[in-house]
Amino acid sequence: MTISELHVPRLTPARLVDRYAAVRRQTEKLCEPLETEDYVVSTMSDVSPTKWHLAHTSWFFETFVLAPFDASYLTLNPRYAFLFNSYYVQAGERHCRAQRGLVTRPTVAEVFAYRAYVDASMQRLIDRIANDTEHPALPVIELGLHHEQQHQELLLTDIKHVFWTNPLRPVYRAMSDRGRPTGDGFDWVSVPAGIYRIGHAGGGFSFDNESPAHRVFVDEFRMADRLVTNADYLAFIDDRGYHRPELWLSNGWSTVRASNWEAPIYWERTSDGWTEFTLAGQNALELDAPVTHVSFYEADAFARWAGARLPTEPEWEIAAANAPIDGPFVESENYHPAPASSPARDGDLRQLYGDVWQWTASAYTAYPGYTPAAGAIGEYNGKWMCDQWVLRGASCATPQSHARLTYRNFFPSDARWQFMGIRLAGAAKA
Repeated sequence: MTISELHVPRLTPARLVDRYAAVRRQTEKLCEPLETEDYVVSTMSDVSPTKWHLAHTSWFFETFVLAPFDASYLTLNPRYAFLFNSYYVQAGERHCRAQRGLVTRPTVAEVFAYRAYVDASMQRLIDRIANDTEHPALPVIELGLHHEQQHQELLLTDIKHVFWTNPLRPVYRAMSDRGRPTGDGFDWVSVPAGIYRIGHAGGGFSFDNESPAHRVFVDEFRMADRLVTNADYLAFIDDRGYHRPELWLSNGWSTVRASNWEAPIYWERTSDGWTEFTLAGQNALELDAPVTHVSFYEADAFARWAGARLPTEPEWEIAAANAPIDGPFVESENYHPAPASSPARDGDLRQLYGDVWQWTASAYTAYPGYTPAAGAIGEYNGKWMCDQWVLRGASCATPQSHARLTYRNFFPSDARWQFMGIRLAGAAKA
């Protein structure tokens, strides 16, 4: 597979100019509530400093668009390639991920200058290819924009961990009043057995791991119409869920014991009850909101405790196939999952998008016939197809234009700093 065969629509240059500017502007808008000191901190190996996200997304355009497609391009600083490469081994040597928070230079101002330099060069390139709708740079630019939207989500979840680690528990942005719907029970949506086609079949952007579209057989199953809430999860905790080895996978139980997990990462028990740290600061636990920041291990244990299971990846896509892609995405600026609308219509699934990424019981592996792109760009997805689990949907930190039915997010079993939640599934009711 060549880069031109990536599953990317042919963009008109006029549309591309607007989209490039909007995506790059949104990244910088997410930085507006931050002080300079906030940009430079990394609180664990999974968390990158904000200024690194700003620079890395610029490095991506520099490395995969400007360098190969603009013979006149000169990098602002050749050493940035070492600092801001992430995991592209074929693109050169990289700075240690766990040490990104130790790098004070370039300064935040210099990183913004680097972004402006890359943006100006990209604008000149786009102007030069304005009449060539088949130019090979176009699909790479579109890929780079979706890559940047991924980092917009990471920027928010990373700064959340940074703020939570700070004893002052700073507020990123206040949350608007979203109302407090009365909690309701689960309704189950049944899906008949059959042969279904899943995966991306064309007609818009997708990452290469979403293809090829292929047929799968699923037996009859049912899926919960809403996400698991904090109240649901609190019942699991109160029933000593974190102290019952029979509920946990072996590695999950070992992780619980070694890490002393007692609740989701941002929960804290106080004399007045449970609180949860959000990007709006420390607040009383919102019982009707979806539980979030739970690992695959925790999601699996909760499902077993509830007498259910996690949906498989095909089940999730099949059940969600006719649902609109809407919800409280990052554009709502609440940066936290919201309680479900109530009640649902019969047969409808709520909260598929825009609250939390939903763990599935499917390992992240290649679809039948999958072939990664050649060269360093092929490292984007294919090299991670081991020791990871697929999550579906989208979160409150996901841009709406980045969400789609076939999106395959993936993380290892113990990850929980992302907006990750739980939807239950099970066999058809007897």
